[in-house]
Amino acid sequence: MVYDKDTIYIIGDAQASVNNPITQQYNAFFIGLVVDTASHKIVDAGCSSTIPLTSDFVRSIFIGHNMLLLDVVAEEIRRRYHGSSQKALIVAYKDAQKKYKLALNGREELGFQSSGTV
Repeated sequence: MVYDKDTIYIIGDAQASVNNPITQQYNAFFIGLVVDTASHKIVDAGCSSTIPLTSDFVRSIFIGHNMLLLDVVAEEIRRRYHGSSQKALIVAYKDAQKKYKLALNGREELGFQSSGTV
């Protein structure tokens, strides 16, 4: 897939429980998000998972949401994702959101246009 030049890639990470298979395989839980900086919409997503269906399902939760709206996405995760990594998924999203805001500020300092405010 080719992404628009206004998109950036952000990684968020969190610790999952010790008995979680994802922790046993990767030592942590990660989400990757492609975000359009003009609209703040998440255009693609993936996560560390042991089953491809998990990554596909997590992708369906994130795509189309505004990267700056933590509560909306966290509530959707609580409502729809009932895996052992639910809390880690929310924490990883918070981490990604923090990194996204830093990236936006860095882009503005370099002179790139941003349509929204942080």
